[in-house]
Amino acid sequence: MRRLTIVLVLGTLAVAGCGGDDEEPASGGSAATPEATATEAASGGGGEKVALAADASALKFDKTELTAAAGKVTISMDNPSDIPHNVVIDAPDAKAGETVGKGEKSVASADLKAGEYTYYCAVGSHRGAGMEGKLTVE
Repeated sequence: MRRLTIVLVLGTLAVAGCGGDDEEPASGGSAATPEATATEAASGGGGEKVALAADASALKFDKTELTAAAGKVTISMDNPSDIPHNVVIDAPDAKAGETVGKGEKSVASADLKAGEYTYYCAVGSHRGAGMEGKLTVE
């Protein structure tokens, strides 16, 4: 009887572990992976997620031009540099990314209409030194 109880409990756990909800991920497709491209479709209402990085040895971004679909646009910036950086979208009601250290990520977002915007690092004089770029929203 004890062996039957153990088999039933293990069988129940195995079936429960294989379950889950039937909802699709918020991205409308597969879940994000580290191998995802720099530009990913965002959930609902258009918009996009775009990625860039701070240069590890200079006050600049690795990209000076980004393109995204109109809607909620999110810029994710990796910081491989020993110098703290952030990313900001120059647009009304934009949420600026936090200043982050080496190995961390700063994320800025805004609900944007088609047009051209500037993104930049707002730490110290980094923007004046050239740490900025153009964001084209289509």
